[in-house]
Amino acid sequence: MLYKPNNKRQWIANDMKSIRKYRPGDQEAMYHVCLKTGDHGNDGEPFYTEDPDALARIYTGPYVHFSPDFALIIEDDEGLCGYALGVLDTHEFYERYDREWRPDLIEQFTDPKGDPAKWSRVEKIHHQYHHPNYFCPEPYSDYPAHLHIDLLPRAQGQGYGRSMIEQLLDLLRKAGAPGVHLEMSAKNVRAYGFYKKLGFQELIRDDENIYMGIKLQ
Repeated sequence: MLYKPNNKRQWIANDMKSIRKYRPGDQEAMYHVCLKTGDHGNDGEPFYTEDPDALARIYTGPYVHFSPDFALIIEDDEGLCGYALGVLDTHEFYERYDREWRPDLIEQFTDPKGDPAKWSRVEKIHHQYHHPNYFCPEPYSDYPAHLHIDLLPRAQGQGYGRSMIEQLLDLLRKAGAPGVHLEMSAKNVRAYGFYKKLGFQELIRDDENIYMGIKLQ
C-alpha cells in the first residue's frame, strides 16, 4: 500500500500543538519513556532495575544522535510522554552505530556468559551490544528507511500516535525515502493492529519479531 499524506495532520499545519521536534535536552526523559514501554509496549521498569537505560542505549540514544531531524516528541503538562524516531537510510545508520556508538557499549558492559536461558533481560540486552542484529527486510530498495514509536499510556488511544507516525512518514517522504519498514514484537498484538490501520503491510516474521513496511513514493 502506498502512503498518502493527510494534509490535516501534516507537521507544517501544527494542528497538534503538543507534538514538536526533538531538542537535545529531551534525551533523559526519552530514556525513561523507553524503559516504561520496554516490556513489549508495557512497563519494563521491573525487568531492568539493575540497568534502567539498557534498552534506550539501543533504541533511543543513537537515533537522536545520528538522526535528530527525524525525531518527534509529544509532551503534555506532566512532561515528555512519547516519541517517534526514524532514519532515512538504515544501512548507513547501522554502519555509524557499529563504528561510532557500539564501541563504548562493549567497553562498558561485558558480554554475559553461561546458559542464555538463564539470563536476565538486562543480560540479554548487554548481549545485543556485543552481537547486534542488523537485519533489514527485502527488498531493501523499497523500504530503506525505518522508524519506531513509544508512547506512555496517557498519550495512547487519542490519535497522537497516528499523528506522529503520519508526520514522520511525511518528513521521510520529503527527504526522498521510497518506503519505510519497522520491527515490532510479535507479542504486541495492539501495535500490529495500529500499524495495519496506518497502511503498513507485513513483510516477514519469526517467532519473536514482525517486520512491516509501507511505500511512500
